[in-house]
Amino acid sequence: QAPLVESGGGLVQVGGSLRLSCVASGGAVNSYITAWFRQAPGLEREIVAGISKSGGTTFYGDPVKGRFTASRDNANNTVYLQMDNLKPEDTAVYYCATSNTLGASFSRIHHYDYWGQGTQVTVSS
Repeated sequence: QAPLVESGGGLVQVGGSLRLSCVASGGAVNSYITAWFRQAPGLEREIVAGISKSGGTTFYGDPVKGRFTASRDNANNTVYLQMDNLKPEDTAVYYCATSNTLGASFSRIHHYDYWGQGTQVTVSS
């Protein structure tokens, strides 16, 4: 089984909502932080949101602050990304990533050890 498996992507209209899920297994379970990144065609991968293992610390990229919420269910090794008030510019492939490095920075891509396969989110206007 892949260390990280995302689900929940799809097609939604402007202003709609989606909830992404990321289930961890194997080495990805004992991570210090989990983050969501996204990548649109022709653009670099960017941080969307991050959450610490305890859930006590969260991080959000400027474009999604106030609209997206990261949460987790450690009993089921699952991290969620609730996305509300979606905009066309949110269209991208969304990736879940985890870091087993103590002190890892949410926004530094090279700090992450495991990546999911990605799930497509498309927001239509």
